Amino acid sequence: MNSDDTRFLADFEAMGTFGATPAGGVDRQAATEPDLAQRGWLRDLLTDHGMRVVHDRIGNQFGLVERVPGAPYVVVGSHMDSQPTAGRFDGAYGVLAALHAVSRAARADTAEGADPAYNLAVVNWFNEEGSRFPPSMMGSAVYTGRLPLETALAVRDRAGVSVAEALAGTGFLGEGEGPEAAFCAEIHVEQGRVLEESGATIGLVEATWAARKYRVVVSGEQAHSGAAVMADRRDALLGASMLVVAARDLADRFPGVLHTAVGSMDVYPNSPVVVASRAELLLDLRSNDEEVLAEADRLLREHVTRVEESASVSVELEQSHAWGVDPFQPEGVELARAGAEKLGLSHRRVRTVAGHDSVNMKNRVPTVMLFVPSVEGISHNEAEYTTDADLVSGLDVLTEVVRRLGRGELPSTGVHDPAARD
Repeated sequence: MNSDDTRFLADFEAMGTFGATPAGGVDRQAATEPDLAQRGWLRDLLTDHGMRVVHDRIGNQFGLVERVPGAPYVVVGSHMDSQPTAGRFDGAYGVLAALHAVSRAARADTAEGADPAYNLAVVNWFNEEGSRFPPSMMGSAVYTGRLPLETALAVRDRAGVSVAEALAGTGFLGEGEGPEAAFCAEIHVEQGRVLEESGATIGLVEATWAARKYRVVVSGEQAHSGAAVMADRRDALLGASMLVVAARDLADRFPGVLHTAVGSMDVYPNSPVVVASRAELLLDLRSNDEEVLAEADRLLREHVTRVEESASVSVELEQSHAWGVDPFQPEGVELARAGAEKLGLSHRRVRTVAGHDSVNMKNRVPTVMLFVPSVEGISHNEAEYTTDADLVSGLDVLTEVVRRLGRGELPSTGVHDPAARD
């Protein structure tokens, strides 16, 4: 292991101290004190590597290496915010790897006298996880024009604090739109077991799974939890619970092809002696097969009708957002494959089940997404782990990808439209 690798791993250990939990994970939700502290640490680290640090209007954090006056940027990075109790690797690895890859690529190009075509930028996207401020992937959604800035800034957390209020006075909220991107690259831990089980070191992400996400409101009638006659009850929590079970039953109906979850539920009045009058939950369906997803949607709506009848409640099912199986640019996949081949690292094509900022970016500019293995596929969990060897191998491939993109080896498709970000 060389000195650059040792420095990277030391920086990774230091990064994991921000919001560290007793069980070895992190709690670093967007714009909380630990998140703001690590942003300050990252700002200083970017500056130490000779980068100019800027922030855009939604709090995305950029470290710029300007080497071609007036040229757009190869934007490389991920996110450093986390779930309430999460692992140290998800997102954060991709930001730190981006910093070291951009620094290495710039130094190597200078040493070799290479003629770069594009500038380079490291990015720490704001609020990718969406645990404090929904929706997820907020910063990249604003950057790419998929989410209006005003809408994002107005989102409030459970305590009533808005994004704008949380970022005000922190020094991490800028006025501009950030650097113009020509290309994007992101590396991430896989959050699954495909690479580990196949023995491959590098995942070449070729597409995302399709998904449909829903906001569900179950309305009943408040009553005494002891005295109310059972037959008279309109229990919103009962109806919501039936939908939780229905979601799992759908996954069992399409084993290995459909993933379902209810990750959040709010109940009112949430009192031990009151039958709930309202329950709100977030439910999602994901599949690698769009026909399966459409059938799951149909079956879910049938379940809703049965729940309304059985629990004597009303159910409002609103699809908040959805996407189909969505490919990354094949030229980018091939460029990454060539980089892994050059370095002698095993690789395979994979699809991502989880959403990432690169999923937003690939619809604006050509984007390369890479994975490294997750031990036992564990993620969004304090036990999340990727070996040092795999972290370093991923950094090596990302550096190669950044160099190739920065030299203009992947033609720009012209899909970038700065007006779309207004």
